[in-house]
Amino acid sequence: MTDSNLILDVSAERLQEVLQSAGYRVTVSEQNGMVQLLSASQGVGFAARMGNPALPEGQFLDYTLSCALRVQGELPAGLAERWNVEKRFARLTVQGAFLVLELDVIVAGGVSENYLLATTELWDRLLQEFLLFLRANAAPGAGEEAGQSQESLSEAQVESATEPTTH
Repeated sequence: MTDSNLILDVSAERLQEVLQSAGYRVTVSEQNGMVQLLSASQGVGFAARMGNPALPEGQFLDYTLSCALRVQGELPAGLAERWNVEKRFARLTVQGAFLVLELDVIVAGGVSENYLLATTELWDRLLQEFLLFLRANAAPGAGEEAGQSQESLSEAQVESATEPTTH
């Protein structure tokens, strides 16, 4: 591969095309003056947020794929830490009333189109594993996970915090 084929930065429009070519429906949104892309996988909404700006305006050196689930109630102790020990690539954090799974994608230095597609496939797989992880760490009781299936996460209720579109 020659340097002329490398992607050195990415725009929201290009990322939208990548996600669409992978079969996702994508809605463009703006939050705090920044463009973000909204989509869903496995019925769970996620966002793609642009990161560090590159020299050409509107281009970025990285972006973050993020799935925020609203939590009502108590989460099992050490849930996020357990994910971060057991899983690679994406980190799980508790941010106030949200359980947030994030994957940073870096294009600085140059990547291929296949790399962008592969990280999208990885994200889809991580979301699947995330839902399985939540189910495996569920306790008996009533709750709603990701706004769709009846699963309990201790005494917590979890719902997708982004507007899902289907994949």
